[in-house]
Amino acid sequence: MKFLPTQLIIFLQNKPDRRNLRLLLNFLVVLLLLVVVFTVLFHLLMLREGKVFSWVTGLYWTLTVMSTLGFGDITFQSDAGRFFSIVVLLSGMVFLLILFPFTFINFFYSPWMKAQENARVPSELPADTTGHVVLTRYGSVTEALIKKLNRFNYAYVVLVPDLAEGLRLHELGVKVMLGELDDPETYNRVRVANAALVATTSTDVINTNVAFTVRGISSTVPIISTCSFEASEDILMLAGSNHVLRLGEIMGVFLSRRASGGDACSHEIGRFGRLQIAEASVAGSPLVGLTLRETKLREQIGVSVVGVWERGKFKAAQPDTHITQTTVLVLAGSDAQLIKYNETYRIEKKMNHPVIIIGGGRVGRATSKFLETRKLDWRLVEKAPERIKADPRYILGDAAEIEILKQAGIDESPCVIITTHDDDLNVYLTIYCRRLRPDIQIITRSTLERNLATMHRAGADFVMSYASMGANTIFNLLKRSDIMMVAEGLDLLKVAVPAQLAGRTIAESSVRQQTGCTIIGIRNGESLQINPEPNMVIPAEAEIILIGTVEAENKFFSIYGAK
Repeated sequence: MKFLPTQLIIFLQNKPDRRNLRLLLNFLVVLLLLVVVFTVLFHLLMLREGKVFSWVTGLYWTLTVMSTLGFGDITFQSDAGRFFSIVVLLSGMVFLLILFPFTFINFFYSPWMKAQENARVPSELPADTTGHVVLTRYGSVTEALIKKLNRFNYAYVVLVPDLAEGLRLHELGVKVMLGELDDPETYNRVRVANAALVATTSTDVINTNVAFTVRGISSTVPIISTCSFEASEDILMLAGSNHVLRLGEIMGVFLSRRASGGDACSHEIGRFGRLQIAEASVAGSPLVGLTLRETKLREQIGVSVVGVWERGKFKAAQPDTHITQTTVLVLAGSDAQLIKYNETYRIEKKMNHPVIIIGGGRVGRATSKFLETRKLDWRLVEKAPERIKADPRYILGDAAEIEILKQAGIDESPCVIITTHDDDLNVYLTIYCRRLRPDIQIITRSTLERNLATMHRAGADFVMSYASMGANTIFNLLKRSDIMMVAEGLDLLKVAVPAQLAGRTIAESSVRQQTGCTIIGIRNGESLQINPEPNMVIPAEAEIILIGTVEAENKFFSIYGAK
C-alpha cells in the first residue's frame, strides 16, 4: 500500500493511460444508462400486465437477467415482456460478459499492473540523491561490488534498459533504475553529477559510449571503465574515463604472483600512504620450516608479518605460525623495509621445468606475460587454434587429454595455473591435475565467488576470484580514506583511537589476541609510525591503521565500537 500514491502518479502521468481511463469511464456510463433504461421499461411492461413492483425490485430484475443469473422469481406473461427479457439477456451477455471484462482488463487492470511494475523499477532518482555509485551492468563483478558497497553503507543503483530485467533484479534485492545507457537524459535522472562514482563494466564499445555520454553531463564525476582489449584502453581514456581496468591483465598478475619458484621477492598488493602491504612466496627461501618467531623479521628487517595465506585462506600471524613451501606471507612496512626484505631473501633459482598454463584467453596470455617478468618458464595449453601464437611454448590441444598435459610437462612441472572462464571446467581440470600430480601446486581462477570453496575442495592450493578481484579494484578506486581492500576478505582500516585503547601500549591493548586485527601503523597529526613497537603508547587523538579479515574487523568494532 505504501506504493499506492507513486503508482497513481505514474498511472495518471501516462497520456495513453489517461485516455484508456476515460474510455473505461465512458463505457461504465453507457452501461449505467442501459441499466436505468431497462429498469424503467421493466416497470412500464409490468404495469401493462397489471403488476406493480418497487424500483429496487426493477433494478434487481434487470441485473439478474443481464448477468444471466435469472432466478425466475419475477417473469413476464406477455410476449412483449418476454421479448424484452430476451433483449435484456442478450444485452447483458454482450456488455457484462464480453465487453466489460475486456474493457476493464485492457483499459485499467493491465495499465495498473504496468504502473505497479514501473513503481518497483523507477525511471528517476530523487533530486537530493548524492554520493551514490552508478553501475551500468549487473554481472559477476558488480554483484561482488554491491556486497562490498552494502557492507560500507554506500548507496548505489544499477541502470537497466529492460523492464523485465529490472523487475528480476528488484526481486533479488538489487536497487535498479530504468533507462537507456546511451540516453543523456538517463544520467540526468540518475543524478550522475552528484554521484561518487560511475562504474561501467559492459563491452568496450558500450563502455566508451557510456563514458562519453556521462562526461557530457558532468566533467568531475569519476568514471571507471573495464576493457577487454588493449586497443580499447586509449579510446576509453579519450572518451572520458578516469580509470580503465583491464581485468584480464590484473587477474594474470594475481595468478602469476602466486606461482611458486622464482626469486621469492615481495610484491605490492596495496598502499596506504607510505605504508605498503605486500605478498611474498617463500618457496625455496631460508624461511621455510621456521616459525614466525624464529624468522626475527621484525627485529632484523623491520617488516611485520600480519598474516599468511595457506591454500587460499588467510590466517592472522601468530608467533608459532609455521612456514611451509606453500605459505605466502602478507607483509606490512615502508618501501625501504620491503626493499631490505627483498635484498635479504631474494634467491637466484633456476627452475628446470616450466609452469603449465591452461587456457589461452586474455587471462592466460597475461599470466604468461607476467611469469616472464619473474623469470619463470611456461607452457600454455589451448584448444582453440586461433589463439595459438607462433611460439613453441604454445601447445594446441585439450587439457583434459593426458597426452597433451604430458607434452606440456605435467610430470615435472612445479605448478599448473588454470585460467579458463568456465568454473565447471576449472573444477574438472583441478580434480584431474590433482589426481595426476598430488604434489603439484594448483592455482585456479574462479569467475563466481560462490565457487571458491568448491575449487578448494577439488584440490586447488590457491583460488583467485575474478569477481572479487574486479570488485576490490573498483572499490579501492572510490578513494575512501578509511578503508582499502588489499585482497579478498582482507582489509586495511584507519580508525580513530577508541577510548578503551587511549594511553595504553600496543602490547597491553591485546588487539590482535582479542580481535584478530593487527595494528601496523599509528598516525598522529602528520606523523606516521609504521610497524610501531609493542611498547609504544597509543595517543588519544591519533588514528590507528589496522589490517585483518572481515570477521576480525567486525569483532574489533563490536568490542571497541565504530568511531
